[in-house]
Amino acid sequence: MSIQKELLTQSYDFTLPSELIATHPAHPRDHAKLLVYNRADNTITHTYFYELENFLPQECALIFNDTKVIKARLFGKKTSGGKIELLINRALNAHDVNVYIRGRVKTGSELYFDAALKAVVKELREDGSRIVNFYRNEALLRFEELLPIIETIGHIPLPPYINREDNEEDANEYQSVFAKEEGAVAAPTASLHFTPEQHKRITQKFKHAYVTLHVGSGTFKPVEAEVITQHPMHSEYYAISQEAKELLDSKTPILCVGTTSTRTVEYYAKHGKKTAGEANLFLHPHNQPSRVNHLLTNFHLPKSTLLMLVASFIGLEKTQELYAEAIKKRYRFYSYGDAMLIL
Repeated sequence: MSIQKELLTQSYDFTLPSELIATHPAHPRDHAKLLVYNRADNTITHTYFYELENFLPQECALIFNDTKVIKARLFGKKTSGGKIELLINRALNAHDVNVYIRGRVKTGSELYFDAALKAVVKELREDGSRIVNFYRNEALLRFEELLPIIETIGHIPLPPYINREDNEEDANEYQSVFAKEEGAVAAPTASLHFTPEQHKRITQKFKHAYVTLHVGSGTFKPVEAEVITQHPMHSEYYAISQEAKELLDSKTPILCVGTTSTRTVEYYAKHGKKTAGEANLFLHPHNQPSRVNHLLTNFHLPKSTLLMLVASFIGLEKTQELYAEAIKKRYRFYSYGDAMLIL
């Protein structure tokens, strides 16, 4: 029996000219392009992000992800003096932190960083990640005690495809203007387009609420299984505010700003309405959204779960068509790229 096309990972592959990968943000933020696709009349409109409110359905409520990107990339040395690079992925509990380390380590390895910070490797995981504990002056640190230290010595963890070192601009630009809850190692990128003025205008005009999903580095991991349903979906911490819960429990149409708030809302809707925990929801054409009506998002990597999430709203063929149109019209792709609104 042949497998349906929308379940084959290969169906989500496409060729992107390298010059369309955005390596720097638009200035001002809201001058990114915006592709508006209206499912009701099957129309495509090409505009700019600063025109967003002209397209938002009057009755809808917006859900934003208020996670804040931490300076998760650390450069240090091993006991031998060899250089090491560590990327914090997520806190597992108060003391155990899941990380990726560039450089060979073993259980018990000690890694030294500026500001008297030390990491000790506790466990090597089969997926390539490591579990470490952080210390300062031999005192074991809780994750919340680690955050102000890495704010001073760490680097913004730009996605690998940006292919450059972070700079001072990124500390502001790779962060939404409403970022609040520290814990993400990747930005909820659809949020990056809002200027303070536009965010204020829209939130004064539309019902809205905030959820938190601490985006992990797994968000960039391509699907390697031949069939998408065999992909082990990564898990991320989420929390839903009381205001968000009330909106989600109402009949109000929901527009999610980004794939991360979409995953949060849909996990809540499909898994017993828990307001905090671990979300590992994989949305695709055979697991469609049940609560989110509209989506604002960027243009995503080939074979990524984010691209499959877009297809869960509009189907594989329409996703392929819109991406071909975006490439033809020279839209900029990925984290610092342009946006798409699905109505």
